[in-house]
Amino acid sequence: MVNPNLGVRKVLPSCVFCCQGGRVAPWRVIFRQGQHMSLLHTIQHTGLALVILSLSACGPEAPNKTAGPGGPGGPGQPPRAPEVQVLTVSEQAVELTSDLPGRLQSIRSALVRARVEGVVQKIHFLEGSEVRAGSALFEIEPKTYRAAWEAATSDAAAARQTWQRNQALLQAKAISQQDHDASEARHKQAQASLAKAELDLENAMVKAPISGRIGHALVTEGALVGRGESTPLVSIDQLDPILVNFSQTESEWQSLRRSMAKGDVKANAKWKVELLMGDGRVYPLSGQLRVAEKTVDPNTGAVFMRAEFPNPKGELMPGSYVRVRLAQASLPVAITVPQRAVLMNAQGPYVLTIVEEDKVAPVPIQTGAMSGDQWVVTAGLKPGMRVIVDGLQKARPGQVVKPMDLAAK
Repeated sequence: MVNPNLGVRKVLPSCVFCCQGGRVAPWRVIFRQGQHMSLLHTIQHTGLALVILSLSACGPEAPNKTAGPGGPGGPGQPPRAPEVQVLTVSEQAVELTSDLPGRLQSIRSALVRARVEGVVQKIHFLEGSEVRAGSALFEIEPKTYRAAWEAATSDAAAARQTWQRNQALLQAKAISQQDHDASEARHKQAQASLAKAELDLENAMVKAPISGRIGHALVTEGALVGRGESTPLVSIDQLDPILVNFSQTESEWQSLRRSMAKGDVKANAKWKVELLMGDGRVYPLSGQLRVAEKTVDPNTGAVFMRAEFPNPKGELMPGSYVRVRLAQASLPVAITVPQRAVLMNAQGPYVLTIVEEDKVAPVPIQTGAMSGDQWVVTAGLKPGMRVIVDGLQKARPGQVVKPMDLAAK
């Protein structure tokens, strides 16, 4: 503590000590008497302990002896080799596939319309539910059609009696043939009117033409329908099974046919069809090819095809865009690598392989057709070579890595 007898008026700056290049800077203290004292004189009154604490705080930081250039393990230790997933190349029989864009379509679809005029009295279905063929959907005001049916029934009965009576009179030659023919025509006309009245009364109760999932109602109770046109009421789609329409370009089709003719590939007796969902996963149930037209569409330059897939859970929805994986041919022996393992540079495709001492080495390759999510490699790889599949971002040419078998992943 400063001697109170000195009568300090102002101290500049507020800190007594400041580190400059590892030395203590002597700041002067201004006293009331105008005297100047050096820092050494001030230390005699403030105490030696304060100087020691200040020098300790301003000293250089002690080096960290636990860290070294080799990382947290200590100085001189080499960095750990990154782990990568590798695939050992082998030859095997593969199917050649083509991924083609397609769109799902209901195997049956019906737009239910009003066939008679009237006001909708009641709706008998739950929107979005499954309905069976023949179940009631809409009820249109039936009073007018019931009255017309009753009148037609009475008229038909009267016409039938007149015709039957005239038959007996004609045999007795009590009436002419012309009168008999007229009564017979009237009887047939009354029967036709009765059939029309029965049909109108039946159509007043709108029923489902097919089984399937029903959509939302296009009209509400109290709406007038069928005046001057057949008003759409609701749509029904049968979703199990479901169709997918797709096409293959003429060039791909012709190239495949030439390869088959040369014997390079073998045509599959039954084409295998798979469906790729929008998120990239494969639909678990395989389909069957239904249509493969033999003509090329002049507008698109492609061949139209259609496949059918089971859809028991209703997971596939009409109108959705999907990709169809079509297996049309196969190779008895070929080398394949996953698509994600193939990289590209200015010289073309290449893969990263593991060589002696677990070092990374790039190998240029040549790719051919696809087999699912794998490339068919026509040149550059041999059986037994190890190709990096996962962890490519951690591997550099010449770097030592820790290979892990992909099958054990």
